Amino acid sequence: MLNNRYDFMFLFDAMLANPNGDPDAGNMPRMDPEDRHGLVSDVMLKRRIRNYVVAKHDCDSPNDIFVQENTNLNKLIARAHRETGCDDKEKKPKRVKGKDEDGEDASSSANNVSVARKRDFMCKNYWDIRTFGAVLSTGANAGQVLGPVQLTFGRSVDPVLPMDICISSCAVRIGKSGMSEQEHQDVEDREPHDKLHTLGRKQLIPYGLFVARGFVSANLANKVGFTEQDLELLWESLINMFDHNRTASKGYMSARKLFVFKHLGRAKPGDNEQSKINSAKLGSCPAQLLLDNNRVVKIKANTSCPREWSDYTVELDKSLIPDGVELIEML
Repeated sequence: MLNNRYDFMFLFDAMLANPNGDPDAGNMPRMDPEDRHGLVSDVMLKRRIRNYVVAKHDCDSPNDIFVQENTNLNKLIARAHRETGCDDKEKKPKRVKGKDEDGEDASSSANNVSVARKRDFMCKNYWDIRTFGAVLSTGANAGQVLGPVQLTFGRSVDPVLPMDICISSCAVRIGKSGMSEQEHQDVEDREPHDKLHTLGRKQLIPYGLFVARGFVSANLANKVGFTEQDLELLWESLINMFDHNRTASKGYMSARKLFVFKHLGRAKPGDNEQSKINSAKLGSCPAQLLLDNNRVVKIKANTSCPREWSDYTVELDKSLIPDGVELIEML
């Protein structure tokens, strides 16, 4: 069981990389058009968190991953439909006449029970569902899960400069599908030498230090079975995920700092033990008092043109942390 609310601030950087390409802009790095600060979507961060969990647990229950690349999600919902005792071909329970003990339509009540069983099965077996939530109402319909962990977009501390760079390739791919090796060789022999190379493009930014914020709700965690062990896996994933998702387009991306604010609650004189527990779950202060720019965590560039992590200074003003909140530096 999770008995504390958490807020966290995650600092990561990207050097000579495209941290999150925008398909609507020719895969150029995402950017705020008003002030040119770089943006990274929460979806990108969740993808890399999921990939780390797959790398560590190899899709073994209870740490399997629901949202994987090139996967039909309805197939996994259908599995839950079958594993919980429903007919795999039957999307909805058969209609039951009459009223249940609460006076509700019996068929509606039976359907709700079936959906709840499937939803519980999905939460039990898939780490990312009980962490981030999921829409499971398609296909065999397992309802919806509101996840206890939510992430914001990452935003760069300073403006970034998106660059579209031309590159050359010394080889080409020509010929039709189904041709034999000799036929491909004949095509190569017929082509002039200067036609056997081509040009391409890469999109990147020279450097950007990004800040993303996250929130963990203890009340939602206990509804879906998100535990302290699941929370530790989240912290571990944030710290290590970039080391297991290296690609040429992502360049040199690194986790730099992870500041976790644990809410211990504010107990009043005479409060019983349950009141103290509830206070810790609800939190000791609003999140903005902990996560606003340059409040508790102060980030300052030491140069007008930052190009690496050492060009920044990160300081903590612990005097601004409200009572009932503990700061944990994970990285």
